[in-house]
Amino acid sequence: MTRRDGQNFHPELIARQLQDAGEERALPPVEEWQPDYCGDMDLKILRDGRWLYMGTPITRVPMVRLFSTILRRDEDGRYYLVTPVEKIGITVEDAPFVIVSMHIDGEGEQQIIHMQTNVGDTVKIDADHPIWVEKIAVDHSPRPYVRVRGRLHALVNRATYYALAEKAVEEGGHFGIWSAGCFFPLEDVADAQ
Repeated sequence: MTRRDGQNFHPELIARQLQDAGEERALPPVEEWQPDYCGDMDLKILRDGRWLYMGTPITRVPMVRLFSTILRRDEDGRYYLVTPVEKIGITVEDAPFVIVSMHIDGEGEQQIIHMQTNVGDTVKIDADHPIWVEKIAVDHSPRPYVRVRGRLHALVNRATYYALAEKAVEEGGHFGIWSAGCFFPLEDVADAQ
């Protein structure tokens, strides 16, 4: 990608700048940063969580993890890599993250469900980080999501969703799960029969 100022963008350069700044240790405050938009880059996050640069998979896991920490979705619905000085548009097929596993602490209404993303984030399912299910228009199959942070969501992979569904209970006409004292419907009872 060529930025508006004529300089070429390279993912390695941004990764090196972030590492030099020490921002790989914690999530940077990307929601607070308001840099100028520098254009779009040929970076795509596929539905299965793989990241591609110019059509080629980024195989360096630390680089993907680092980029995931500066990812932001703005009110316009678009995704950006954001640093204090640059805002670069990227493409996301579905959700930028994939839930790959979970574990449950406790039982019943007070149990806590923790989910892990493909980039190593752990999300506690609660009122601020809900799980919900959307139906695909074509075949009405479930597509479950979890809010990871800000406007960033994760698609729950099939194996994790099925493990979660095994723990579902009926509540108010819905099958769903409890976590952190909140009930999250997964399916209407009528649809399940």
